[in-house]
This record gives sequence, C-alpha cells and structure tokens, in this order.
Amino acid sequence: MPTTSPTGQPRVTARPAGRGRRVAPPPSWTVLGVLLVVLAGVLLVGAYANAAFVPDRQQVEDGQDRVPAEVVNGGPIISAAAGQTRSYRLPPRTIALTFDDGPDPTWTREVLRVLDAHQVKATFFVVGSQVARHPELVREMAAGGHEIGVHTFTHPDLTNLPGWRRRLEYAQTQLVVANAAGVQTSLIRPPYSSHADAIDDRDWPLVTEAGELGYLTVLNDTDSQDWALPGVDRMIANVMPTGYSGAITLWHDAGGDRTQTVAALDRFIPLMKQRGYRFTTTTEGLNLTLAAAGVDHRVTGNPAASRSNRWQGQMLVWAVQGSDRTLTVFGALFVLVGLLTIGRTVLLFVLAGRHARRRRSPDWAWGPPVTEPVSVIVPAYNEKEGIAAAVRSLATGDHPGGIEVIVVDDGSTDGTADIAEALGLPNVRVVRKPNGGKPSALNTGVALARHELIVMVDGDTVIERDSVRRLVQPFADPQVGAVAGNVKVGNRDSLIAKWQHIEYVIGFNLDRRLYETLRCMSTVPGAIGGFRRQALVYGGGMTDDTLAEDTDITMALGRAGWKVVYEETARAWTEAPATLGQLWKQRYRWSYGTMQAMWKHRHSLLDRGASGRFTRRCLLFLSLFGVLLPLLAPVIDLLALYGLFFLDRTATAVAWLAMLAVQMVTAVVAFRLDREKLGVLWVLPLQQFVYRQLMYLVMIQSVVTAMTGGRLGWQKLRRTGLQPAARSGPS
Repeated sequence: MPTTSPTGQPRVTARPAGRGRRVAPPPSWTVLGVLLVVLAGVLLVGAYANAAFVPDRQQVEDGQDRVPAEVVNGGPIISAAAGQTRSYRLPPRTIALTFDDGPDPTWTREVLRVLDAHQVKATFFVVGSQVARHPELVREMAAGGHEIGVHTFTHPDLTNLPGWRRRLEYAQTQLVVANAAGVQTSLIRPPYSSHADAIDDRDWPLVTEAGELGYLTVLNDTDSQDWALPGVDRMIANVMPTGYSGAITLWHDAGGDRTQTVAALDRFIPLMKQRGYRFTTTTEGLNLTLAAAGVDHRVTGNPAASRSNRWQGQMLVWAVQGSDRTLTVFGALFVLVGLLTIGRTVLLFVLAGRHARRRRSPDWAWGPPVTEPVSVIVPAYNEKEGIAAAVRSLATGDHPGGIEVIVVDDGSTDGTADIAEALGLPNVRVVRKPNGGKPSALNTGVALARHELIVMVDGDTVIERDSVRRLVQPFADPQVGAVAGNVKVGNRDSLIAKWQHIEYVIGFNLDRRLYETLRCMSTVPGAIGGFRRQALVYGGGMTDDTLAEDTDITMALGRAGWKVVYEETARAWTEAPATLGQLWKQRYRWSYGTMQAMWKHRHSLLDRGASGRFTRRCLLFLSLFGVLLPLLAPVIDLLALYGLFFLDRTATAVAWLAMLAVQMVTAVVAFRLDREKLGVLWVLPLQQFVYRQLMYLVMIQSVVTAMTGGRLGWQKLRRTGLQPAARSGPS
C-alpha cells in the first residue's frame, strides 16, 4: 500500500487502542443550578443599580394639611428629628451650590474643574449606584473639600416605595460613599423634590422619616432648570437670589449634556462674587445661620465613616461593577451571536442552496455508475433491540455490485451476535471480539473486509434499500475519499425527538452541504458513511485518540487531500435518544470528542498545501459554529428574559423574534432542501428555552472535561428498536 496521499501529504498514523477510560459524568444539574442562581443574582443587581425596579415620578396633586406652616413658609434646610421641626435659610449674600444626580465621569469632572478654578466649594447630592460605578470622583470631591449628600441609590420616587425600600436606598448610598471617600453624610435630598413650599402631604412623611434617621433634608431656593437646556443666560437668571438674600441653588452634574451648566457656572460664580456674595457648602452656610442666631451647635456634614461601613461599601461597589461588566459582556456576546447567526445563515443560503441546485440539475452525475462490490462494517455493542432490523436492511440493499455485511460484536453481553447470526443471511458475517471500543471494532471490520469500498453503519441504524448504492456513487470521482450519508431521526413522536429531528436537518445535513462546498467537511457520521480503503490507510484508520472517531478520521482525510462529500439521497434512519439523560450522554460524547479532534489536528494549521488549507478552514468553522455559537446562543434568551422584565419590552420582543425568524427561515430552507414536512417546526420556539440550554451545559462540561483530560468508552444508549421501516423514496 502507498504511504502518501494523492496530494503528497504524509499519512496520519494510528495510535494503539486500549487506554484507560471513564464513563461520562451525569448532567451537572447542581452546576447548572448554581450557575443560574449566580447569573440571576448578577442580573438582578444590574437591574436594581440601573433603576429598573424604580417607578417613574407621577405628578399627583395633594394637599398640605399635615405639613407644618413653618416648613411651608420656611427655608430649604429642614430638621424633623425627635418630634421637633425646624427649617433654616442661609444668611444674606451667601450661596450654596448644590448638584444632583452625579457623579458622571464627564460632567462631574468639568464641574469640579470650574469650582476649583474659582476656589469655590459645593455640595453634591450623589446617586449611590453612580458612586459605585465612579468612586474615584466622589473621592476627588471629598479631597477637594466639597460636601457630599444622599440622593438615594437608584433615584426613585420615594413616595411610591415602602419604608424598607426607602431605608435601603439611604443605607446603600451611605455605604458606597463611605467606601469611596471614607465619610458619612447627614444630608439628604429626595429625588424630584423642589422648594419647601412645594412639600405636600405625600412628601411630608418622607421628611419626618429622614429626620428620625438623623438626616437634614436639603431642598433649594432657586433652580437653574438646566435639565431643560434653556440656555446659559436663562440658567443664570433662574438661580439669581431675590435681592441680597441667601440661596441654595440647584444644578445637575449628570443626566445628559451639561455643557450649558458648566458655562453658566463659569459666569455665575464671578458675577455673584462681584456682588459681594460668598460661596459655602450647605452645612457651612447652616452653621453661619446657627451662629448668627446664637445657637452653640455646629453641624458636621461628612463625619468619618467606620471601617466596617467602608468594607461593606466595597462589597456593594464590587457587586454593582461586576453586574455592569457582566451586562456589558452579555451585550457584546449578544451582538457576536447575532453576527455569527446572520453570517452562518447567509453562507447557508448562498452555498448550501448552490450545492442543492447543482445536485438536482438533470446534467449532474458523479461519473460512470459505481458497481464495485461494497463491504459494510457494523460495529455493535449490546444492540439486541435494533441489530436484526439494521442488518436485514443492509443485506437486502439493491447495490448491483453486491454487499457483504460484517457485524463486529465488541464483547456484547445481550446476545447481539446470536441475533445477527440467527438471521441466516448469506452475505452477512458475524465476528466476535473482546470489548475494545468502537474504533477497535471498526478497524477489525476493515481488516476483514474483502472489498475496496467500505461503508460504516451503526448497529442501531436502518437504511433504505438504495442507500448503499447511492452512497458509493461519489467514488466515481477518484479524488473522493469519503462520503457522508443523510442521517434521519426515526422516532419523532416525543418532543425531545422532534427537537433532534430539527437539529439533524438544520445543524447536520444543511451544514454538510456548506462544508462540502467549502472543502472543509469535518465529520462523516458514524450512522452512515462510505470510505475508500486506500483513504482509510492514508488517514491511519480509526483511532481511540478522541471520542469522535468519525470526526478524527474525516479531518485526517481532509488533511491528506482527499475530497469528503455529502450524498443527501443515501438516507439512514437512527433512533434518537428518548430522554434528557440519554441525550446528555450522546451530545456530551460528541461535543467532547469534537474538541479533542480539533486539539489533535491543531498543529496542521501552519502546514502548507492541502493539509494547512483544510485545517484552517475546518477549525475556523468548527470553532465559530460548532463550539462558540452553541456556547453563546443562550445569551439571546437570557437577555430576552432580562429585557422583558427590566428593559423596553417592545424592543426586546422585537429583537428576540427577529433572531427566531432568522432561525425559522433557515429551518424552512433546510427542510425544503431535505424534502421534509414543515409541520414539526412548531416546536422550534420551545427549543430555544429548553433544548439549547441543555446543549449549553453540555458544551460547558465538555470544555471542563477536555481541560482535565478525561476519556470515555462506548457510552451505549438504551435502545427500544423503534426505527421506522426503511423507505425507498423521499420522506
């Protein structure tokens, strides 16, 4: 036998069988549960920090019957502690600049720059979630002598929240401020608050509650209304005090473009200084008022925070930043999955469609009819349920050159060999051997085969009468080394089986059209595949280097320069796993084995000639569409659920339905090309929420197993023998 391929590539030698093996681990439902809990926690933190739970402000007219007159007619600083209510104003010619809704990485720095240029201190009422994202800005505020107050953690309408949520909003903001700046604060400004005379009966309980918690409620005398972007001149006019009275002025250092705010501040501060005004923080102005009234008491706005509060704040900061990063990653993955899905769809439509049209052309032919005799190898291990139907369908094929069937019983304990022998078919040989694994059984069959054309069929597979004849026709082309048949799911009654039927038609058969066109076929299925004996020798035979011996040998043939093609008319009917546990075992073996094969052949990426060209194309497509896309696809569903609860429901639903529509169109095309009925596609949407998540977990555990280097044996699935009778026409 030659030792080089037709393209001059060295053959791939087989490694001996017999390594230690272990069984596939069961589905890691605990791992899945923990993973889901962690993800749910991260996403909920993100939803909370992004104010997804927060009701918008609803304007409700209410009376002021319960609001004390001294508050309605008083100043913007309100103390409502210990059953005593007092309000305070700043002294004449005194201004306290206050800023809401920050910190913002752009505009807070601009505001701080202007304040520093004019040597003015201000009070910043910060939103806790923003502090968690930008703690360095709050640290700069404190270091610069500015004052910090609470503006809640998520900027909700506090009147619509229960008491525990309000206290949580305050406490969490205190913690992140403690972590960022090492201080606490005694100042609070409720979101959507205004002047003291605007406090109504809905707002007043918030003020008294804050007082009982030790806070001073700080409102404002004048409002720049910079959120409306009225222009610099209008902002300055809005914050001007009446006469020479003192004023707490309201500005914003976040929430949008604050270019006008920065410009207005840069003019307002020197203008008021020229008029004899001084600028103070809120508590400095309050202490001036108290001193003028002869009150021997000094208010400290930002006392030092305890070490415990700083550490608790650090935990909260890590949680918010971690959830933000996770959502950012998920957003990027969503885009990546979308691009991969669309890219794959375009390739399938263009190339697979071209493949189908070429094959259905009246002028299409592989060459002269192939009538050489064929040897069919059937590796079998405990296949008593289906071996008789499988062997009978093979032995009675209509290939004109004749078919010999070699059943290799690999140490079965259920009488598989006896059943095959009892059929008494003249062209069937049964060979018994000690258990050594599927590659060993296949190699034994190849060694005993009498003919040069070899077909390999699983022991649980029933083929149609003309399948062998159709499968070997591509060998009319001397460059074809292997042929992949068309595997069909026979037991389609259950929901799990329907999902697999859809996957076989779309994910396997349609993909094979694409891969043949691109000359990068990665797998000739074990259920039905044809080989030249010469090509098997070049490829080194079946090895137990991986769990996916079919993928391993196919990649070896591609590297050696052989063509590997797909023959859609050679149909084989297999019994798909009927339970989630059986499906897990099968797909775990496939996924893990594919990764092993990719790793085994990785070194040929840098090869020149056919080996390098094939490997680069094959590993690229396997990595993108065989590993990465299945691994990331559940991100679409996860973000869809997140969006339905916490984002724009309409936009989320449209995005998810668009992705589903792309898959549905792909499915329709695939089913049309494979001449399958479309009725089963009603289960495709359900597949997005169960089946794909199982495949996701399979992929994760396969990656983990691949990294630990574990190995598996036959992983025999429990069969029921429910394959349909072999058909001779299109399905």
